[in-house]
Amino acid sequence: MQIISTFEHSSYLELAITALEKEGVKKDSILAVPLINRVEERRLFDTLHRADGISLFDKGAAIATAFSVIGASVGFILEWGPIYWGLIGAATGFILGFIIDYIIFKVVHKRNRVVKGKKSEVVLVLECQKELAEKVEKVLWEYLALGVAKIE
Repeated sequence: MQIISTFEHSSYLELAITALEKEGVKKDSILAVPLINRVEERRLFDTLHRADGISLFDKGAAIATAFSVIGASVGFILEWGPIYWGLIGAATGFILGFIIDYIIFKVVHKRNRVVKGKKSEVVLVLECQKELAEKVEKVLWEYLALGVAKIE
């Protein structure tokens, strides 16, 4: 039976491995693999095949709509007419909304990404007999595993 778990890289991982060896899991049956966490920034623009759920288009489109209506209304009084002023309002609104979204994404969300919860840094793979599985799982949870899975 294989048991897979994830840990933060800390002294609890070392203590868990020692406790597992005391429970009867052989040293050759333990594999600890450190993960390399993402360090590159997320991409700003999505592609057709990859999207991360962040859109810089939404606020721009909404503000562009509002500004184009205002521009077209005021354009009846102004020299160039409602069509040109509606287009100018739409372009201005879209650029303003895009800049607002960009600032929110770069400043506010950057802080949130840094502070977010615990990260899996090490994957621990164990090979043991079925009789030891419950004890091994209990030891892993006791030493603060982030997640545990069993494969029979």
